[in-house]
Amino acid sequence: MAVRSLLKCFPNTTLQLKPHCKLCQSIPHVQLENGSTFSHQFRFKSSDRGKVADRFSWLLAEEKNTGVVDGLKKAYRTKLLPLEKHYSFHDFHSPPLDDTDFDSLPQVLVIGQYSTGKSSMIKYLLRTDYPGIRVGPEPTTDRFIIVSHGDGHHVVPGHALVMDSTKPFAPLSKFGSSFLNRLQLSSCPSPVLSGISLIDTPGILSGEKQRQDRGYDFSEVVEWFAERVDVILLMFDAHKLDISDEFRSSIEAMKGHEDKIRIVLNKADMVDHQELMRVYGALMWSLGKVFNTPEVARVYIGSFWDETLRYDINQKLFDAEEQDLFQDLHSLTRNSTLRKLNDLIKRARLVKVHALIIADVKSQMPMFIGKEQKKKELIEKLDETYTRIQKEYSVPAGDFPEIARMRKILESSDFNNFPQLNEPMLGAVDDMMRLDITELMKKIPQEQYMQDKINTKSSSVEELS
Repeated sequence: MAVRSLLKCFPNTTLQLKPHCKLCQSIPHVQLENGSTFSHQFRFKSSDRGKVADRFSWLLAEEKNTGVVDGLKKAYRTKLLPLEKHYSFHDFHSPPLDDTDFDSLPQVLVIGQYSTGKSSMIKYLLRTDYPGIRVGPEPTTDRFIIVSHGDGHHVVPGHALVMDSTKPFAPLSKFGSSFLNRLQLSSCPSPVLSGISLIDTPGILSGEKQRQDRGYDFSEVVEWFAERVDVILLMFDAHKLDISDEFRSSIEAMKGHEDKIRIVLNKADMVDHQELMRVYGALMWSLGKVFNTPEVARVYIGSFWDETLRYDINQKLFDAEEQDLFQDLHSLTRNSTLRKLNDLIKRARLVKVHALIIADVKSQMPMFIGKEQKKKELIEKLDETYTRIQKEYSVPAGDFPEIARMRKILESSDFNNFPQLNEPMLGAVDDMMRLDITELMKKIPQEQYMQDKINTKSSSVEELS
């Protein structure tokens, strides 16, 4: 892998297989045309466009774990999953997890309005085309494309993809044939994909176009991916800062996953430095109306493609921003296990709250007469149930599911089938959070150390000042 990656980065090189040192078993020596020889340290000319992307393309290494992922699987199957099944958590929120959800590589969701440079940015990251890529000023990408590593350029259609038990996409079948017809997995041999997977999305529509029916609920699909990916890149065009209704609903579907969101202001070279300052201010103003948080989201500014900059006055800024973004993505391999552990903790807290809600509703239902009337009353006063549980069990308000959505699902539920409070099962989840997760967290620094050692052993890269 290292040899192929280096040859992509240095097309005018002659590879010499020399004896390897004990500290570096996999990095060969490379002789340039001018006779200079580099071993495990390489330098790049600072003027080369795309130099950071070239470096990024071979820094990624496959994640090696030290048992943390196996511990997460065991804790989920033995302690959390039984509680989910007992209180029908999967009918209200998200489907059960399987081994592929824990074993999958880090994933990056790239989303934005049409013609903001989503596909071009993925191509820029991969340093190559991928099957299904279409680039243009009109809405070109009409499907969700999961770009993953493979020996060649291949396409797996959506219907076949959800039947593959080795991939974590089987739950997507619930969105129906209309969505599966707009889903595909594209594989290509880019070395970037040995460490992460990228998900290209259809351009979010604006104006009259957003009234067109896609045939599936776009926001629900985005919510499904947002729950599972490691990073969400929200793409904006320097000339297209408006947030349409569909874009707004998609961002709202990411609620609870704000820590994964990164904002990318693309095509920033199309404006001069004075206009760029105004564009940045307008973007922050627009985002402030959508994100109901006091924190300012991280915004990366640049022009993520190989073409020459139109206004190069901000080139140093773009290079620094590009390096920061790629470093952020590169760190996914190091922090992937920590993210999975964090997501399992968030899921456990939601499952526990869900169980308390269902048990509380069941305890207030009458035995024989007036069940339907009581059901309507409980749904209408669900906010009082939230408040009561919050006080009685010391549950933070942020752990509760969205009340409007919960009411909607409860309306179609049969309260007679709801179980009573099962304290032993809740205690098992508390033990998982207090004991199992604590022990697994102690192993995380060791795993990150091993990943750092792999990356250091693979390459040590410096830039010429």
